[in-house]
Amino acid sequence: MKTDGERRAFLAAGLVGAAGLGLGAAGASAYHASAEENPERTAPIPTEEELEKRRIVGEARESFYGLHQAGIAEPPLAHGVFIALGLRPETDRSGLERMLRLLSDDAARLTQGRAPLADTEPELADAPARLRVMFALGEKAVALAGVEPPSWLRPLPAFEIDRLEDRWSGGDVLIALQSDDPIALAHAQRMLLKDSRAFCTLTWVQKGFRNARFAAPTGSQRNLFGQIDGTVNPEGSGLDTHVWINDGPFAGGCSMVVRRIAMDVDEWDRADRVAREFSVGRRMSDGSPLAGGPGENGEADFAAKDKHGFHVIGEYSHMRRARLADDGTRHEHEQILRRPFNYDDAPTGSEISNTGLIFVSYQRDVDEQFVPMQQRLSDGDLLNTWTTPIGSAVFVVLPGCREGGFVGQSLFQR
Repeated sequence: MKTDGERRAFLAAGLVGAAGLGLGAAGASAYHASAEENPERTAPIPTEEELEKRRIVGEARESFYGLHQAGIAEPPLAHGVFIALGLRPETDRSGLERMLRLLSDDAARLTQGRAPLADTEPELADAPARLRVMFALGEKAVALAGVEPPSWLRPLPAFEIDRLEDRWSGGDVLIALQSDDPIALAHAQRMLLKDSRAFCTLTWVQKGFRNARFAAPTGSQRNLFGQIDGTVNPEGSGLDTHVWINDGPFAGGCSMVVRRIAMDVDEWDRADRVAREFSVGRRMSDGSPLAGGPGENGEADFAAKDKHGFHVIGEYSHMRRARLADDGTRHEHEQILRRPFNYDDAPTGSEISNTGLIFVSYQRDVDEQFVPMQQRLSDGDLLNTWTTPIGSAVFVVLPGCREGGFVGQSLFQR
C-alpha cells in the first residue's frame, strides 16, 4: 500500500511525464511564436522600486514554526479565511495524525513561498504575502486523539440573542488562514482542502477582511458599522496571563471562539450619531470612551454622570456590559484577545446588504473568560438591536511545533 508521500510522488511524476510527452513542447513553441509576433506583449523589466515593493509585500514571509502558532499574538492581516471540517467516519486516530503531519508540511512550505508536493499550480505559491496557517481541533477530534478534552471544549451555552444556523456552526477541525494577498490565500485554502479531503468533509467556510496594513491611522480595524473594533486587548505578558495554556498537552495553545454575527446595516443607517455612540459607549470618530481618557486606549470613566445624574457611558452600552460585571465591579481575568474580520456577502431577497462580523477571540479558558462576558452582552447590550449571532463554534488551538515536527505532535507522542 502506497504512503501519502509515495502517492504524491507518483502523481507529480505523472503530471511531469504528461507535459514531457507533448504539452510542454507545444506550450514552449506557442510561447516563443507569440513573443516573436507580438514583441510589445513582452512584460516590462520591473524597476528597483517595484522589486522592493514586491519584497516588502508579496515575498514577505513569516515562520510556520515556533512555541505558538502564528496568527494569534501578531496583528491580523488584511484577508482571512476560517475553514471548519468534519471528520469522516472512517478516520481513526492514526488517520488524524497523518492528516496533521501532511497539513503541517503543506503549511510550512506555503508560508515560505514553496509549493507543496504535487501542487499543480506551484507558481501561485511564490508570493505568500505573510501567509499564516493555524490549526485547531474540536471536542470530537481531541477525543479521537486519545486526549481528554478541556472542560470548556464544547458548544457555548444557549444565549437568548442567538439565532444559530448549522451552516455556520460546529466543526471537528479548524484551519485558519491569513495573508495580505487574496490569491495566496485562495491557493493555500485549495491545497489544504485537497490534502484533508481523504480524512474530513467540509463543514463551513467563512471569508473575511480587515483594513490593510498601514491603511488605518490606528492599530485597530473598523467594522462595517464604522466602529473601531478590537480595543483593550491583552498584549506582552498579558498573553501569558489571559491567552496561553501553560501546562498539559495543549501548553502553548489556547481556546478559540468563532462567532458569525449578522449586522443590520440597513437599520443602522437610520440611527443618528448620538444613538450610535450611546449604544457603543465610545465616540465613532476615534473610539475614545464617552467619559475618560482620549483615544481608543483611553481609560474609561464608568462612574462619570451627566447633569441629570445618568451615567455618561450608559448602563446598557456595549462597552459597559463587556467590561463590568452586573454589580459594577471589573473582573480583570475576563480579558480576551479579539481578532475580528468583516464579511460582506451577496445580498438575498429584498436586502441590499448581507454584512457582518466574523468574531474571533482567543483566551485560556472559555468558561471563565468568554462566557460571563457574553452572557452580560446577551442580557442587555444595546448593540443587540442591530446584531444577531448566526454561527458559533469552539476549538482548542494546538501548540506550535519545531522544524521537522508537526502541529498536534504533543497529542500523539506522549
